[in-house]
Amino acid sequence: MWIWQQPDWPSRQLDASQVFRYDHAVLAPFLRELHFLQGVLLGKMGVQNNQQAALDTMLANILTSSAIEGERLNHSVVRSSLARKLGIDEPQSVATTAQSDGLAAMVTDAIGNWQQPLTLARLLQWHAWLFPTDSSLMQREQIAQRVLGGQLRGNEPMQVVSGRIDRPKVHFEAPPRDVLESELDCFIDWFNRSREDANLDPLLRAGIAHFWFITIHPLEDGNGRLARLLTDLALAQAEHQSIRFYAMSVAILERRSSYYDILEQSQKGDIDITGWLLWFLDTLAASLKQVLADIDQTLQKTRFWQRVDQTQLSKEQVKVLNRLLDGDFSEGISNSQYGKVAKVSPATASRHLAQLVEMGCLVKTAAGGRSTRYVISK
Repeated sequence: MWIWQQPDWPSRQLDASQVFRYDHAVLAPFLRELHFLQGVLLGKMGVQNNQQAALDTMLANILTSSAIEGERLNHSVVRSSLARKLGIDEPQSVATTAQSDGLAAMVTDAIGNWQQPLTLARLLQWHAWLFPTDSSLMQREQIAQRVLGGQLRGNEPMQVVSGRIDRPKVHFEAPPRDVLESELDCFIDWFNRSREDANLDPLLRAGIAHFWFITIHPLEDGNGRLARLLTDLALAQAEHQSIRFYAMSVAILERRSSYYDILEQSQKGDIDITGWLLWFLDTLAASLKQVLADIDQTLQKTRFWQRVDQTQLSKEQVKVLNRLLDGDFSEGISNSQYGKVAKVSPATASRHLAQLVEMGCLVKTAAGGRSTRYVISK
């Protein structure tokens, strides 16, 4: 029995306000940590120019959400579409496509208009932007298929299947087409009403929305990407702002195998989705921690160059120091590595490193001889 066949599935209840069961005591520690991390991030980003950060985060979400589905997009083309949509001047803008412009329109509408209610028409518009009329679905097993954007799926059963043709394994089956509209109505109504529910943590709401939409699977293709877009919308609503500083799809891509595993496992049980929500919150925490680590690294780099006079350094020394500050050599850089990065002789590398130590830019690690490494001085 699939989860949507359970007698207490939300669309079968007169009151769908309590849509799923979960163990709040198990989830509470994750929620406390996440709210703390959100506060730290918003505090660190509050004094900065956020327009560029918004562009970078939207770009990362678009690229990685597509990569989760096995589709590789052109970074520069999508960036140009986003920049134009956000009104940001890019020094190296490139020609865009209907697909990249559609992706930019989809994400900026979902996040930029976070205060607007969710409707079926809005969902279908996102799908139309995801699959514009002059683009076709990527080839899978050398069979080119066309996806009609802006339309709900057809009457064929929606199944995710693997294995031999004569012995298929059904990983997931969505509700049948004849109940699809009522299922969507129930979901959309809950999504809009739950935003004002003081008893529902907004981060849990984002996780529930992601899982519920995936379960309904209302579209021929693009269900995963729109589920992740709905997650971004729910998180924007939780933070009451359209500027996103972290891209959850990046962390999902890194955990893609476990992402599909937990979704499949959760489809086969009852409506207790504690396991899914644990995975979701842990992945969200990983996204926040990575952004905070990147910010700390950027601040460390800024502080370093505030105390170091670059005019006293060669261009090779500046290049190597920047590589170290970017974390490229986590255990420090050796004489031979310096020579390769800076493209200088071993003797010049030794002289450069000695100068950087004397100036207080680098310090030697405890290991001696050929194991000697140089790290940024604190």
